[in-house]
Amino acid sequence: MRVLLLGFVLLLCSFPSFAQINTKATEAVITFGFRNNGKESRTEQKMFIKGDMVRLVPQGNQTEQQYLQIAQKASYQIQNSNGTIYTLKKSFSEYVKAELLPGIDTILGIPCKKAKVFIRSNTIEVWYTDILKIKGTPGISIAPGLGLVLKTIRNGNAETIAKKIEYRTVSPEEIAWPKTWGIVVDEPTYQRQIIESRYKTLNIFNNEQISFGNKIENPDGEQSNATYHFSGGTIILKKVKLPETKAGQQLFVELVQRSNGDAYDRTGSVFMIPTDKSVSYLNALKNGIQALPVYSARNGKKYQGVTATDGYLPPLELMRFFTSFGVGHFNAQAKIKGYNWADSVVYKQDITALLPKLQGEVWLGVFIGNYDKGGHKASLYFKYYPGYEGEGEKEQKKWVMPVFNTTNLMEMSGQEYGTMFDQDSLTVTVDVPQDVKNLKLRYLTTGHGGWGGGDEFVPKQNEVFLDGKRVYHFIPWREDCATYRFLNPASGNFGNGLSSSDLSRSNWCPGTITLPVEIPLPDLKPGKHTLKVAIPLGKPEGGSFSAWNVSGTLIGDRE
Repeated sequence: MRVLLLGFVLLLCSFPSFAQINTKATEAVITFGFRNNGKESRTEQKMFIKGDMVRLVPQGNQTEQQYLQIAQKASYQIQNSNGTIYTLKKSFSEYVKAELLPGIDTILGIPCKKAKVFIRSNTIEVWYTDILKIKGTPGISIAPGLGLVLKTIRNGNAETIAKKIEYRTVSPEEIAWPKTWGIVVDEPTYQRQIIESRYKTLNIFNNEQISFGNKIENPDGEQSNATYHFSGGTIILKKVKLPETKAGQQLFVELVQRSNGDAYDRTGSVFMIPTDKSVSYLNALKNGIQALPVYSARNGKKYQGVTATDGYLPPLELMRFFTSFGVGHFNAQAKIKGYNWADSVVYKQDITALLPKLQGEVWLGVFIGNYDKGGHKASLYFKYYPGYEGEGEKEQKKWVMPVFNTTNLMEMSGQEYGTMFDQDSLTVTVDVPQDVKNLKLRYLTTGHGGWGGGDEFVPKQNEVFLDGKRVYHFIPWREDCATYRFLNPASGNFGNGLSSSDLSRSNWCPGTITLPVEIPLPDLKPGKHTLKVAIPLGKPEGGSFSAWNVSGTLIGDRE
């Protein structure tokens, strides 16, 4: 009797397992859950099935719509990009074919077979059933023609599993089958559209010429969205309105540059001009470098606009870059078998730390020091990437202050090179507001002097002092310049097989950006303090001399 009762109880317990099997249903709603390393996620995904039509509901901030047409054995991916609908239609046969494996699992009471797909170095285990009329997969690229996929495990730890199946009528609103496919494009075109739809691009400059010696006719006044040329044409400048910051957002600056006649590697800088003091760098661009405050060094020279004062802030450097030897313009003149020269150089850097200064109406500029009438062509973009993880959080207030910048952006107008280090250090006094804490210095440095004994090719220690105490020191040096050979068609070749662009340099290479170092300053409290930069500048030889371009920006948290 006990055996009979136990068997009856077991039968009752097992009965719900088979309640999910409905071999006649042609419509259903399946809810999937997710686990990562065994930890349950709150995120869910729904899949609507109505006959041969399957819709995967977008998750989170995803804007792409995904569909399967079982009878056609095809998937459809749809993206609305600024009002234009783009569609990618793909046959199931174009996806990675699943390898069938021995083994079985029961999911929601449905016996499932096992398979495996290998996609971009990821091993994905798949559990599916082919005994039901309803078909579909929670991942559009994962075995879409195999049957009904109820579980996948990627690389042994990322699991997607069906939590519930509802056999019911699916409404037209739920299946949301498109009335039009819009423009059907190939996969490369579609993938570009889908990627670019995820972030916002602000075009600052478009294929502008940065050169020297050509006639300049600037727009009148201080117009917005108009390009100005200064300092013989080596600086382009524009007043633009930037969007307000959103919590978790990331900002990248991207510069695309190619030679338009200049064959040499040149110093370049993307910068913003602060205008919230009585004097700004804009005054010098319009009226001459005599408008800038002067830093007097022990060597007797006067350096214009390099340090912050009570009434002036130096340009805020966003990105330091170096042009390559003649990329683009000289490609056809330097034909070497197996050397596939790049058409242009793309420089891209995360500048999220500087976002507090990059909101509202600002002046943005690009400098490339050169003496060529053709010079260079450059396009500048700001790219805003949403930070999904931080969108619900309160934005943390930041304080940003550029405190020094020795890069002589107005080189062609007579601004002095950064040579104050020969008998002196660069010293600046800063006044930290009372509500600022957790300060750090964003420090950028590159050494110059392009002959064998110049600081470009001689490692030199940089030291940073706060109130007389050394807080950071390092030797800025790059040994990877040969990596960028294919960006440098006009680079001179030496008898030993090396090229000029291969040589190691003081923190820069032709065709690259120079990244800043972040120096924590835990002892920097509110009030007045002195920052000092010391570099053992090399001695001049004949008409050649060394110089250092250093810029520093203080960044802190506001309470």
